[in-house]
Amino acid sequence: MDLDKAFTTNRETWNKKVAIHAASDFYDLENFKKGASSLNVFELDALGDVSGKSLLHLQCHFGQDTMSWQRLGADCTGVDISDEAIKLARELSAELNLDSKFVCCNVLDTSLYISEKFDIIITSYGTIGWLPDLRPWARMISERLTEGGVFYIADFHPIAWMYDYTVSPPVLKYGYQQKEAIYDEYEGTYTDDGGEKMVSKEYGWNHGHGELISSLAEAGLRIEYLKEHNLSPYDIFPGLVKNNDGLFELPDSLYPLMFEVKAVK
Repeated sequence: MDLDKAFTTNRETWNKKVAIHAASDFYDLENFKKGASSLNVFELDALGDVSGKSLLHLQCHFGQDTMSWQRLGADCTGVDISDEAIKLARELSAELNLDSKFVCCNVLDTSLYISEKFDIIITSYGTIGWLPDLRPWARMISERLTEGGVFYIADFHPIAWMYDYTVSPPVLKYGYQQKEAIYDEYEGTYTDDGGEKMVSKEYGWNHGHGELISSLAEAGLRIEYLKEHNLSPYDIFPGLVKNNDGLFELPDSLYPLMFEVKAVK
């Protein structure tokens, strides 16, 4: 397929989302400005003390997680395909007197824009589904990691992406290892708070765990763990219920909702 068209379509959609997301309760930008962290327990537990370490955040949106790591003492750089997101990230970083740096590019082209190597590379929650092939992505990660550097991903489980959520109730529609792009066109975005809705046009790709782990290993990374959780930090799938820890679950726990991978170069 025409990947340039797909990436352009996705960039245009994410550009439209930025203002809606920045005004939403989901991102709670006002409390973030006052010092609240946007990070979740999973990534905090996985990476521990990041003070004094260089950190590259892939597909950072408008940079709240990037700047949350900066507040914890890391030297942070964020990358995103949306120029509107990067524009807002830079404005927020300046407003909050933080030193986070932000680069606008397709994540697959990161090494064309950044030559620095990092102690930590992180990506999280709804990221790899925008990529048609994980092998060049994994090679880029290896290029940008220091020897002994850590790569970490927390993302939604590939089983969750097998469902079509544009219908109610959702139906099992897409392959676990489907190679063809999935095109969705729908009204709204995941942060809608009852205001004006946009039309989202999106190309995405499903990636099973075999592809993910093999791509990282072939790029020279040693896998420390793959963890799967019947939990989500975000209420973004239909029918989830909130547990006593403030996380979200399927009532029947039939399949995992998210996973974590940690690897070392």
